[in-house]
Amino acid sequence: MSEDIDSILEFWFGRGQTAAEAAAEKTPLWWSKDEQVDREISTRFAATTEAAANGELGYWAESGRGLLALIICTDQFPRNMHRDAPKAFSFDSVALGFAKQCVDSGAALQLRPIERVFAYLPFEHSEQLAEQQRSVALYQALAQSVGADEAELFNGYCEFADKHYQIIERFGRFPHRNRILQRRSSDEERAFLEQPGSSF
Repeated sequence: MSEDIDSILEFWFGRGQTAAEAAAEKTPLWWSKDEQVDREISTRFAATTEAAANGELGYWAESGRGLLALIICTDQFPRNMHRDAPKAFSFDSVALGFAKQCVDSGAALQLRPIERVFAYLPFEHSEQLAEQQRSVALYQALAQSVGADEAELFNGYCEFADKHYQIIERFGRFPHRNRILQRRSSDEERAFLEQPGSSF
């Protein structure tokens, strides 16, 4: 397997030294839908993702950076490789386990703030209310830890965490996943899905 911790993190975060530099370079990768990017991730990282999910890279969890690479492999890459398919969410429980280990061990605090955004995402992706509550608390603490020059960027991540929390508090699940997971939507969920910004 040719990929390692450093190659995964460089692919995901680039070489920017500040959060603003990383976000400026990588925001299209992080938050946009691009079939070419999805294919690249599938071609390059599918084997590593499967190895991470199957427990074959457990030794990576000995460091914060290694845990972050495991989280990206199991939380982010499947959403690209299996977009609009059930398998996009199939490793979420594994990713959440890595995220809990990263936070509970204190390893997350070894990471740069922009890296912690992604270390915390498995909490935000969970359909469990307790994990959503933890997500909001983590992103709020993260936003409070950065300087004034980065406040706007990190407050934006807080707002997204809160939006996810509010949906789970209201519905107990993410309605936009219903079609993909072949779950029947309620009338209230269908009305919600017609609103702008109801899907992530």
